[in-house]
Amino acid sequence: MTMNHRRIIIIGTGPAGYTAAIYASRANLAPLVLEGAQPGGQLTITTEVENYPGFREGIPGPGLMDEMRAQALRLGAEIVPETVLSAHLDVRPMVVVTESGDYTCDALVIATGASAKWLGIGKDEELGRRGGGVSACATCDGFFYRGKEVAVVGGGDTALEEALYLTRFARHVHLVHRRDTLRASKAMQERAKANPKITFHWNQAVADLETRRVETSPGNPVEKLRALRLKDTRDGSPSLLEVEGLFVAVGHRPNTAFLRGALPADENGYLLVEKGSTRTPVPGVFACGDVQDSTYRQAITAAGSGCMAAVDAERWLSETCPPSRETSHV
Repeated sequence: MTMNHRRIIIIGTGPAGYTAAIYASRANLAPLVLEGAQPGGQLTITTEVENYPGFREGIPGPGLMDEMRAQALRLGAEIVPETVLSAHLDVRPMVVVTESGDYTCDALVIATGASAKWLGIGKDEELGRRGGGVSACATCDGFFYRGKEVAVVGGGDTALEEALYLTRFARHVHLVHRRDTLRASKAMQERAKANPKITFHWNQAVADLETRRVETSPGNPVEKLRALRLKDTRDGSPSLLEVEGLFVAVGHRPNTAFLRGALPADENGYLLVEKGSTRTPVPGVFACGDVQDSTYRQAITAAGSGCMAAVDAERWLSETCPPSRETSHV
């Protein structure tokens, strides 16, 4: 065994990774958690979380992640600020390569999440990170736009699902699509087109965002979305659409580049796991959270699958790789 060997390594520190670390720690596995480039995951750019159980008044996304991190540390997890460059899953023990060196492990939990695809105009991602009126999750943030005009960008099932969900809160929903036909299923299209609170803006692309400065507290001005600058994809003619919220629904990208195809994935890049578990086709490798979930993508479901991954890993280790006295770690 090398000095950098661990019984279990967890890659990623969103709700899935932290929950896996909590359960693995309680199972006396002394997990090593590699934080990655965005410690805490997507919730660190969510201003308020009101649908996570246990917080009656809601909790800021970064605050929720801080609490999970502190709990994992208290229970014995080791969390290091490392970004994984590659992972070799075809050798035993498995090898995880980071910017500062290599680690080996018997079991590996992948909880690297997925990143929202933005529009490529810069300001949308910036406002999304600062709570400026741009979001990639209607289920997470739709409640904050009660009685307001909002827009959804996209043309697939996800975009129409977001638009329909937002009609529960928003005064009106504008669906902006760069073509004159939708990719969404026929049933979803019929539902959206029949909803009087949804207006379709065909052949339109978002060219830029206009903002206004709002005083959220004395001496603390923030930029908030005011309008979308649209560009006709046929003739280039500009127009302005005044909205207070923008929901980008052009897809998510699972954070799996470091695997270099070492694990099977679906057509959208989400890792494949055995039904009802977090087991991947490679023995000893488990995937949890948004990296394997293209359906729900919620903090609570990610945390639940993180629990499953730790339990699956602990059982696998006890059956196939019992601890030895020689096992050591730094």
